[in-house]
Amino acid sequence: MSVNQLIFRNLKKNLRNYYLYVFALIFSVGLYFAFVTLQYDPSMDPAEGTIKGAAGIKTASILLVVIVSVFLLYANNIFIKRRSKEIGLLQLIGMTKGRIFRILSAENFILYFGSMVIGILVGFSFSKLIIMILFKSTGVDAIATLRFSTQALLQTVIVFSILYVCLMLMNFLFIKKQTILSLFRVLSSTEEQIKKISLFEVIIGLIGIGLISSGYFISTKLFDGDFVTTNALFFAMIYILGSVIVGTYLFYKGSVRFIFHLIRKQKNGYLNINEVLSLSSIMFRMKSNSFLLTIITTVSALAIGLLSLSYISYYSAEKTAANRVPADFSLTDAELADTYKSLLDENDIAYQEEVIEVVQVLIDVESIMETNLEELNIDLMAFSLPTVSDTSVGIRDLKPNETLFTGYNDLMQKFMTLKDSGNIELKGKTKTIPQKYVGLEREYPISWYFTDGGLPVAIVDETVFEQLKEDKNTEIQPASSFYIGIDIKDKDKLEKANALFAEAGLAGRFEHDSRLDMSNDTKKSMGLAMFIVGFLGLTFLITSGCILYFKQMDESEEEKPNYTILRKLGFTQGDLLRGIKAKQLFNFGIPLLIGLLHSYFAVQSGWFLFGEEVWTPMIIVMVIYTGLYSIFGLLSVLYYKKIIKDAL
Repeated sequence: MSVNQLIFRNLKKNLRNYYLYVFALIFSVGLYFAFVTLQYDPSMDPAEGTIKGAAGIKTASILLVVIVSVFLLYANNIFIKRRSKEIGLLQLIGMTKGRIFRILSAENFILYFGSMVIGILVGFSFSKLIIMILFKSTGVDAIATLRFSTQALLQTVIVFSILYVCLMLMNFLFIKKQTILSLFRVLSSTEEQIKKISLFEVIIGLIGIGLISSGYFISTKLFDGDFVTTNALFFAMIYILGSVIVGTYLFYKGSVRFIFHLIRKQKNGYLNINEVLSLSSIMFRMKSNSFLLTIITTVSALAIGLLSLSYISYYSAEKTAANRVPADFSLTDAELADTYKSLLDENDIAYQEEVIEVVQVLIDVESIMETNLEELNIDLMAFSLPTVSDTSVGIRDLKPNETLFTGYNDLMQKFMTLKDSGNIELKGKTKTIPQKYVGLEREYPISWYFTDGGLPVAIVDETVFEQLKEDKNTEIQPASSFYIGIDIKDKDKLEKANALFAEAGLAGRFEHDSRLDMSNDTKKSMGLAMFIVGFLGLTFLITSGCILYFKQMDESEEEKPNYTILRKLGFTQGDLLRGIKAKQLFNFGIPLLIGLLHSYFAVQSGWFLFGEEVWTPMIIVMVIYTGLYSIFGLLSVLYYKKIIKDAL
């Protein structure tokens, strides 16, 4: 057989066995080329573009290269070890190490750069679709055009050529340092199989579970008032991150084996064929893969968590805007409001106006505050809150001695939790009015201009409000004392009304707000973040799924003699396949489940910093990630099915 025939025979074999590697490489190159093309697209230009996201896209492309580099280096390491016997045989028949390296380099060159060419073509074909997705996620009304960027092509070729050189250097060092004897023993020494569980493993397993549990527990208390100072909050976050990552590593190193050991002990060592093929295999292999699984679990949790948080902001954009701007448009200047209303009248746009007078009042809330805020140096006896009359907002008819709080957001409730009732004092310039605090409502009656973005609004009886207005402290009053809300009756004309709002010079000013602009701005910024995190998460999902799949391919080849023996003993293909399905459920399910738990507690600890809705966006992200991740488990089962079928 000539060298060329050997190269093409090996290429055919590699394509058959490593089609997922080729797919992942094509996907990675295509996505990178599309991202770099997007980076050079005019719509990303800060001066003239539609989206000011070139910096974010550039950062994403760098992170994408890091993810792909780790994947390619790890996958190449698996492949070169799998071919160790083949390399040893070629040396036995007289080939030098240099010639073997050149043969492998030629194979890799054809496979790698062939995949790269296809990836660039795929990336170019889908670049228009990707920018359409970006426009859709950011709410930009623009036409996506298909552009071929020579800068993107050159950058992609350079980056992936450097990666190819790194891969070949790895292969060269591997071949150079191996002897013929060691080449025949590489594959058999790749997995650590320890059949007895030691006391040390039990201890580190329990420590791992304890560290993860403590990290979860502290994350639930992170914003409950227990860590009120910046330093305390910082060290708590560092502890959570460290304990969860170290705990995850120790969990894979000892906890899984310990838990499965308890299951085996409960059965007195009598396991059926399904349990032998699943539990026993996981026990003996999970420890040796603990570092890899820790990385996959941690980055999976990071991807799910970041995507969930960005989607929470995107999903909550309209509700958050509605809380900050109760009407379609909020103003604080009567003269400007009249100007805007004149524009609406000229354009036959019907509207409804609401005017609420606001007085800033010092309130003693010490007796109703559950959180200890002394370390933050907040004077609870002189807490300044916007105050309105019960007749102006219509939420509840109050008695002269009653005060109701409303519009207290989730973030403030975490930091400063209020009791259900208690006694407070309203302090004017010269006199103090004792009141009974009667609860907290969710409605936001006035814009966030008066509430500093999160503080509640105090509602009092009309007679009390008049007293406060006459005795108001002018030193703490805002520039305006009136909230003017304008609602457009025909929502089909809202876009036109919003254009008139900008035409009047009111857009982009803190004291005057458009709910539609605020919602669109949030969607634009968080849509870009969601777009970037989503594609990076998808890349990691595919690469990590491929790595786990390749590991299962290795295990199936090593276990093939066992399947031959079991088949000769009378076990059917279905019997073995049921055990394999359970095994893959553990292999892919355990990292996925731990990653989902990590991301759940991370999101739960601080979702209120990002939006108003949590469950729907978080569940949607987790379900999609789980569905895509499960595909690799299914593919590994199908590969095992082929191995079992060929066992006899």
